[in-house]
Amino acid sequence: MDLPVMPPVQPMLAKAVKGVPDPAKFDPDGVYGGRGLSFEPKWDGFRCILFKDGDEVELASRNTKPLTRYFPELVAAAREQLPSRCVLDGEIFVALPTDGRDRLQFEVLQERIHPAESRINLLAEQTPASFVAFDLLALDDRSFVDKPFAVRRAALEEALADLPPDGPCHLTRTSTDPAVAEEWFHTFEGAGLDGVVAKPLAAPYQPNARTMLKIKHERTADVVLAGYREHKTSTPERPLIGSLLLGLYVGDDLHHIGVSASFTEARRAELWEELQPLVCPIEDHPWGKWQEFLVANPGRQPGTQSRWSQGKDLSFTPLRPERVLEVKYDAMEGSRFRHTAHFKRWREDRDPRSCGYEQLEQPVNYDLADVLGPGAAEG
Repeated sequence: MDLPVMPPVQPMLAKAVKGVPDPAKFDPDGVYGGRGLSFEPKWDGFRCILFKDGDEVELASRNTKPLTRYFPELVAAAREQLPSRCVLDGEIFVALPTDGRDRLQFEVLQERIHPAESRINLLAEQTPASFVAFDLLALDDRSFVDKPFAVRRAALEEALADLPPDGPCHLTRTSTDPAVAEEWFHTFEGAGLDGVVAKPLAAPYQPNARTMLKIKHERTADVVLAGYREHKTSTPERPLIGSLLLGLYVGDDLHHIGVSASFTEARRAELWEELQPLVCPIEDHPWGKWQEFLVANPGRQPGTQSRWSQGKDLSFTPLRPERVLEVKYDAMEGSRFRHTAHFKRWREDRDPRSCGYEQLEQPVNYDLADVLGPGAAEG
């Protein structure tokens, strides 16, 4: 492989902001050239830098680790559909039908990272991935890294103009209209997208620099504390909480909805001390009925194994479900939080039995095909 931009490359990053920014007020000092912003949907998948030189294709993750072997169908598609020599910044995703519409499935995408080649090939057929491009780093013998995004985007549109509409390689849509971005923010979530990204039109591509802006969905929920796992650095002399296991009631059943895990070391130690009075035998816990399952994973209950987690220590310490906490989350994936929830505060005023799914906001169902459909160049 001999390209004007060679691996490893760390992708350009984004910093979180609240609300879709006004392009006219974004750059009052002219740091980014004063040319405004380009908006695009924020995909929820694996960030990927794709390198292609003829038949040689490499897929690299956000932290520059190789992804190529896990997605043979994308390697084949890149050889067939993409320019002969290019470096693209984009996202790998998996979409599956949900209620008659295609929707991003992040948990299914995670299953694609598997050590066995036979399993990789099977999943490539059963849950094929797609790649959506949103930036151009190189084309033919020319590097675009130092070019403003407006130039990179125009070249990217021209290079990918002949992509087949049915994928699996796609070009993300963009718009310079903040009203359109606001609409995307609210409607595209129904297809599983994660929010909106804003890119300064005059800014060059800056690897590992937070020069983009991301606007993500933020919601809160009151959930039941059902158990904890110890941190990987926990010792008998200094026990530390690694993650809190969370639940919501459906009738008399406590369903596992996700985890909260972002704590300082001091807070991890405090939590361990604070929660010891709630420790109970697994037989007395709502999830005790799942302890017999060692290789199955019914309802993704904590402590049970799945086909991609075998060998990992999934044991947890059960707690009497007597405490409620408020967490911040971005979106749901089926009946669970899509990502790790963030602890906000204890809710001593809430009865655990009152914490159910009905409190969660459900986005309008939206078809991913409409996100990837005509109009990708300018929303």
